[in-house]
Amino acid sequence: MALSSDEKQGIIKRFAREKGDTGSPEVQIALLTNKINRLADHLKEHKKDNHSRRGLLSMVAKRRRLLNYLKKHSEDRYKDLIGQLKLEK
Repeated sequence: MALSSDEKQGIIKRFAREKGDTGSPEVQIALLTNKINRLADHLKEHKKDNHSRRGLLSMVAKRRRLLNYLKKHSEDRYKDLIGQLKLEK
């Protein structure tokens, strides 16, 4: 279920603001979104996996906090990211 290093590097390259950028909110949100989508697929098959469900809720909350931070500091970057990731808000 974990991201392979190639997938992770691809996401980082796509959303990085500059070379070597791994900590910007855009990269963190994109990585969390990928993990959330994978875990949601897992939970569709394994409905009683409550431990993973708790982890999913934790990741969703963290992504929401990062999105709120990005919206507060740069609404243009926030809107671009929402469009690229096809998130609703």
